[in-house]
Amino acid sequence: MPRLRALVLAGLLWPVGLGAQPAPVLEIDAPPSMAAARARVESFDAARLASIVRLVGLDHPGPPIIVVLAGEDSPTARRVSAWTAGLAYGGAGVIVLFPARSPAYPHDTLEDVLRHEVAHVLIDRAARGQPVPRWFHEGLAMLVERPWRLEDRTRFVLAFALGAPVPTEEIDRLFTGDRRAQGRAYPMAGAFVRDLLAEHGGTLPARLLARTSRGVPFTRAFLEVTGVPLVEAERRFWEGQRLWTRWLPLITSASTVWMVVTVLGIWAIQIKRRRNAERRRRWDEEEAAWHAPLVRPPLALAPLRDFEEPPPPAGDGQETVH
Repeated sequence: MPRLRALVLAGLLWPVGLGAQPAPVLEIDAPPSMAAARARVESFDAARLASIVRLVGLDHPGPPIIVVLAGEDSPTARRVSAWTAGLAYGGAGVIVLFPARSPAYPHDTLEDVLRHEVAHVLIDRAARGQPVPRWFHEGLAMLVERPWRLEDRTRFVLAFALGAPVPTEEIDRLFTGDRRAQGRAYPMAGAFVRDLLAEHGGTLPARLLARTSRGVPFTRAFLEVTGVPLVEAERRFWEGQRLWTRWLPLITSASTVWMVVTVLGIWAIQIKRRRNAERRRRWDEEEAAWHAPLVRPPLALAPLRDFEEPPPPAGDGQETVH
């Protein structure tokens, strides 16, 4: 049954047919020095974003979303943490991407960051600027960014296996912390939101945001939509995770199974880091090639030889003209 619910959820989020909703229009703003990064973003198929429009309950994505590509020397880059790969200003309909920063968890590629930040803008538009908890914002953005993977599960287990259940208010505080704190918050928010959609259906975000947009506080909207108080939903979630977060580490901490699961997860993280480094190297090469001046190779000159006098013409030395 859990696997069946997961397959249904995947069908709702990554459909073959994207429905009637149009995709958001993206307008790229980048300095000339980031021409290669701009080309990568412009090659992204924006039609794939239409499923996010449907998920959050919008009939139309609204005005174009401005995608700003910022360099490391930009004021925006200096104002945020060094590990931040992107920002979203939902009210203004603007997202900022930092292509020079190799995407790190929870993102894999620049395209992942783009989808994630576009989701934040569309969530804000669906809520019409009304407050939406950070855990729901980030969890839903992770949901539409990419499928849940072994690395996500491993990070979740490693972060919370020996700890107590973390309430959503604490998750929101973790998102405002350092990189390690945010690394704990992302898998928790992502797992909880996925569990909610598997339990209450793929229309849950649209129904929640519709009520929120009318000024209904989020916790009250949650109760109206699900019939369950948010604190009770949290308790059920942690109860369902008990196998991973409590009994499995205690019962099998010395077993081969637990070691294999942990090693596989760490191995997956290392593989992703190596791939990111290789991708970063290729991007640097593309950027360098894009801006490299055109230099003609020197002509190959034949070696100088001793000058030889041509032989005199035959006959009387006069050139014959025909």
